[in-house]
This record gives sequence, structure tokens and C-alpha cells, in this order.
Amino acid sequence: MRLVVALGGNALLRREQLATVENQWANIAVAATQLARVAGASPAHELLLTHGNGPQVGLLALQSAAYASAGGVAAYPLDVLDAESQGMLGYWLEQALSNALPAGRDLASLLTRVLVDPLDPAFAQPSKPIGPVYTRAQADDLERQLQWRFAIDGQGWRRVVPSPQPLSVPALEVIRELLARGVLVIAAGGGGIPVVPRLNGPGQQGVEAVIDKDLCSALLARDLHADLLIIATDVDAVYLDWGLPTQRALGNVTADELLSHAFAAGSMAPKVQAACSFVRTSGRRAAIGALGQIEDLIAGRAGTQVRPGLDSVGLFKRAASATVAPAHSGK
Repeated sequence: MRLVVALGGNALLRREQLATVENQWANIAVAATQLARVAGASPAHELLLTHGNGPQVGLLALQSAAYASAGGVAAYPLDVLDAESQGMLGYWLEQALSNALPAGRDLASLLTRVLVDPLDPAFAQPSKPIGPVYTRAQADDLERQLQWRFAIDGQGWRRVVPSPQPLSVPALEVIRELLARGVLVIAAGGGGIPVVPRLNGPGQQGVEAVIDKDLCSALLARDLHADLLIIATDVDAVYLDWGLPTQRALGNVTADELLSHAFAAGSMAPKVQAACSFVRTSGRRAAIGALGQIEDLIAGRAGTQVRPGLDSVGLFKRAASATVAPAHSGK
């Protein structure tokens, strides 16, 4: 079975934790042990692992801003910080997985560029939260000092940056070849490094943004013809009425049923959108749930299992014959 597993950035650094190497390494070691149960199974699955970078890229942005303030140099742009966080987390994941897996299982971490539309409306409407949670007073101070944008996230405030829709992954065929050779691939970390066509001449250039890793994972799962997309998060399923006495988990649902409900824009909504996008364009299954239940997620016994409905058949056939890039909607 070909699997794409999207691992949330907050699973690598929990909200209440300091962003120390020790804290992140401990969390990644736990995640690697859980992933190794699947990656080391016999027969072996073809496994592509993606991951978030929200806490980590936010920390790097703070460090870059502090360096710029102290030294009079320009802060590093977000695409460079995306690449830094992708390399750091890819290294940690590869190291932890190599320690947890049986000897002889090949792994590779890829710095992955992702093409976005320079005219995507998301550039004018920052919405992707990164970095730590602040009080309102702290957020106001940083907004004045650094001209960053902030939005409410849970009980606090976080910096928000543009999050354009991913359109294509230039390294897709490299990833496909590695998976076919039995390599466990870590790619598109943090949603990938956003690039746009160069203004002068062929090729691409980086752009200031952070792509949603779940949407990029859904794109990769579709284009790689994955059998299953797993979006691993810090809750065991998608819940309705979250945080209320009436909260209830969703088990088996169709994409249409799931999309008929509203979810928090900064947390569950992108996961729901990504899972439903994959299901409706591929005709295959997606699952949203806790990484610790990964075997049951694969077997369809845990989490929110998103399955194609009757409406998905026509969409799947049209997507399979399409040759143009998917339309984008902003987030």
C-alpha cells in the first residue's frame, strides 16, 4: 500500500513546550517509534512522510529578526526559513526513524520546492499561524516593531503569514522513483518551499509564504496515486461542537458530509479541506486521527475515515483525465 502520512508541526513541539532541541527531539523520537510500526511492517508499505513547521519556522523568524535588529542586516525571507526548518526537521525525523527501523530500510529527506501562483489572493490575506502564542500586548508590540500581522489562535495570538494554494511539486518524479525503490521518503516539510515563476527568465524564485502542509500532502497523495492519505494530529478524530458538552467524534463520513460542517480556520479546517480534496479527486480514502493509532487508521478502525460518496465518482474521472493544474482558493 502506498501511504502519505502528514505529521503536524505541533506534534513535534506542543503548544505548552519551549522550543528546545531536547523537547523537539523527544517528541520526534516518539513519533518515529509509532511510524516505525508501519514502515517496518511486512510486506512493507511505500511511505511518504510530510510534516508541519509552524512552531519551528516562527522561531527561526524571531531569531532572524533579532539578528537583523542587532546587526543592521535584512531579516531572512520566509522561503529561506522554510528551507531551514525543512532541513532541520527532516534531519531529526530521518535520524529518529533510522534508529527505530530495522537495519537496511533506506530513508531519504528531500528539500522540496512547491510551485504556487504569484497572484493567489492569499498573499493579500495572511492566514497561516506560525511561531509561539502571545498575549495581546505582546502581539501588539511585535506588530509595531516588525510590521508582522497577528490573529487570534485559541486563547492567544500568533503571527499569520500568506498561505497560497500548492499547485505542483517539481520533484514529483524523483519522489515517485524513490518510493518505487522502497525508500521511506520525507518530503514537502512545512508544506514545501514556496516558489513562483521567475519574473525575468526561465525557472523559479522563492516567495514570502508558508504553504499549508495538509493541502500539499493531499496534492502529493493525489499525484502519486496514493492508496491512503493519513493526516495525523493531536486529537483522535474530527469532532463536532469541539469543547462543548455536546462534542462528538465523526467516524465514517463521506467528503460531502464532512464539508457540510464548519471547523476552526487555523486548526481543523485545513485538515478537513485536504482530506476531502484528496478523496474527491482520487476516489480513495483519507483518515484524520492520532498518530498513536496509526495501524487502526490504516485499517479503517479509528479516527475520522473520509470516504468517497456518489458525487466523487465523476470528479475522480475528470481529475484522472485532466492535464491542467488544480484551481486554487487562497488558504
